[in-house]
Amino acid sequence: MYRKNLIFTAACISIFLFRAGLITLGSIIPELQKKFDLDQVAAGVLFSLLPLGILTGSLIFGPIADRYGYRLVLAIACLCMFAGFEGIAYADTMLVLKICVYLFGTGGGAINGGTSAVIADISKSKGSALSLLGVFFGLGALFMPFILASLQNTLSFGTVLATVGFITLLPALFFLVLDFPVPKQTNNQPLFSSIALLKDHVLLLIAFFLFCQSSFEGIINNWTTSYLIQHLSVPPDKALYALTLYLAGMTVSRLLIGTVFSSLNSFKLLFVSFILILAGCILLETGAAYKMAVSGLVLLGAGLGGGFPLLLGLVANRYTTLSGTAFSFVLVIALVGNMLVSYEWVYLLIPTESII
Repeated sequence: MYRKNLIFTAACISIFLFRAGLITLGSIIPELQKKFDLDQVAAGVLFSLLPLGILTGSLIFGPIADRYGYRLVLAIACLCMFAGFEGIAYADTMLVLKICVYLFGTGGGAINGGTSAVIADISKSKGSALSLLGVFFGLGALFMPFILASLQNTLSFGTVLATVGFITLLPALFFLVLDFPVPKQTNNQPLFSSIALLKDHVLLLIAFFLFCQSSFEGIINNWTTSYLIQHLSVPPDKALYALTLYLAGMTVSRLLIGTVFSSLNSFKLLFVSFILILAGCILLETGAAYKMAVSGLVLLGAGLGGGFPLLLGLVANRYTTLSGTAFSFVLVIALVGNMLVSYEWVYLLIPTESII
């Protein structure tokens, strides 16, 4: 018999480390450029492998988990993250570096989707449980910059990356020894039968919404600081602080949905989320002062915080025997939305002569 608390703990640790790893990778790009003599384009090509890896992991985890269970897919995903961390920290050739960036992305994508799917499977209030899991994803983004800043004068970023990598072995061991729900597809039916998901209009609508939300989150993450600096003449440090408050609003929102508002209907919470998003957009667009813009970002974070956990909870309720595959489907669609507005992809697609 599986123990929910232990599975939830291991899932929270691994999703925290995945988000912290993304922050750390972004921080060591200058070091990698110096070590391998990379220009901006070469660095962009290298780190384009990261979203491709995340997309791969998100695509394959669901069918595998539904057919064979969660233990191996989650443990192997953590080991891929570990190999990625260590390889990026100590790679001596570009080939090894590229493989490790892709490995980290693949493991992270599988962890992101797999932990969400297993938490949904073992929880009655799926949206609330997924919101609590999302809190740890947000904490990884909030705390890692402070950790990096405090260690930058004592440890290299490579050492920090390698250390975080070794910590990923902890949830890997947890996943290997813990009991999980039994596989849901044990009758050897072809995985291609999941093509029926494409005919479900409700699932397509949820996937489209998450596509739009992920795109919106990508725009906020990539362009908020530039907007504040250029249009409101905000210093760079204050612009980054505003973006941190946006992430804090999202994290607090998920914490409240998972605790105080856990008994409320998901559709009511989504309606409130829409109102917060609208209010945040209005403040950000019309606000002529820094404080109003920050207030708008906090409201945007709070409104967007409920989107993924609440809608993934609806997906899990709708597909109880095919939840992993359904999660893979909607998460891949959502990731495509984020990738389309990602700065790195835009930079690669536009000829360098047209960039001013």
